[in-house]
Amino acid sequence: MDTAGKIERRAGLSDYLAAERTFLAWVRTGLALMGFGFVVARFGLFLQQLQNFRQADLESSSGPSIWFGTALIFMGVVVNVASAWRHTQLVRQLDQGEPPRSTRLAQNVVIALLLALVGLAMAIYLLSVRSSSLHSGKIKEDSMSQVAPASSKGIITKLSNHSVDETVAKLKNILESKGVTLFTVVDHSGEAAKVGMKMPATKLLIFGNPKAGTPLMLAAPSIAIDLPLKILVSEDNQRKVWVSYNSPEYLKERHNLPQDLLANIAVVETLAAKAAE
Repeated sequence: MDTAGKIERRAGLSDYLAAERTFLAWVRTGLALMGFGFVVARFGLFLQQLQNFRQADLESSSGPSIWFGTALIFMGVVVNVASAWRHTQLVRQLDQGEPPRSTRLAQNVVIALLLALVGLAMAIYLLSVRSSSLHSGKIKEDSMSQVAPASSKGIITKLSNHSVDETVAKLKNILESKGVTLFTVVDHSGEAAKVGMKMPATKLLIFGNPKAGTPLMLAAPSIAIDLPLKILVSEDNQRKVWVSYNSPEYLKERHNLPQDLLANIAVVETLAAKAAE
């Protein structure tokens, strides 16, 4: 009699199927969390590679993403384990003919709150990455504005705070005050205008001092190709003025100059800097 009563009280097939559907839904939720966590963790590595590609000087972004991804994967594992345990308890209750107990509200609320916190943290992180990228891009753009659009090997170019004529006049005064001979000023843009062609203001100053240049040519005769020293003052299409000159280190390597004579041509850096400031 007791056995028959227990059999009559057992749950129907629909109850088992409903429990199985609920279990599978939780399994899918756990798998989705783990999959999404893996994607988030790999996203940090993608950002790092993107920064390397852009040669951006940003801090590595892989750390926070890995932590977020790991947290989501861990939550997925917890959800799967908890759902398996809950499904086992529910089936036992159905086998024993007991009324199934409802899922604990606290468990569902905790999972939802944890997911909300992780999502909020990820949103804040992504916004901070975007802000850092924009800030870095602005810094890079500003730094690039201090370099000529087209610079060649061995040429140093600096932005001038004055017009071409003002920069040239300032450089002339500096050369005169230091006793350096200004041999000539080649007005390339002026010569172009004479033949009916137009180009931005471009002037080349050729200057030097025999006391400094002669020892250089005695040590390395080929440097006579690059002497006297030259400073180019030019304007680009954005009306920015640039001061360009041959790098002393480049000239030293090109002509194999002795180190003790480098100072004889290094003066060009000081002259260009003072003319541009």
